Amino acid sequence: MALFGVFATHSPESCPLNNKQSKDTMIMIDDKIKSITEKFHVRKIHGFYMSVLEHEWVIIVEADSPHEIEAMCIEAGISAFNTVKIVPLSNFDAVVKKVKGG
Repeated sequence: MALFGVFATHSPESCPLNNKQSKDTMIMIDDKIKSITEKFHVRKIHGFYMSVLEHEWVIIVEADSPHEIEAMCIEAGISAFNTVKIVPLSNFDAVVKKVKGG
């Protein structure tokens, strides 16, 4: 199990604040993501944040595989109007320990 950052960005034109189809999809995402996390072996969503003016979402998830996160983003509708980047994350303290040779 690993920690991943999911970074989803969209254009101002496809923003749910400006686009009816994206708005409808976003409303659906809330319920859908809660019901499918187990299916895709997403153990926990640690945080789901949005920067409205940057048109970017940041989701911190604990999961088995980035491929399953990808599938979850497709099924939930996140990728319907966002470009999605999935990045493995490491705890700062663990990295410092590696740097120190431990």
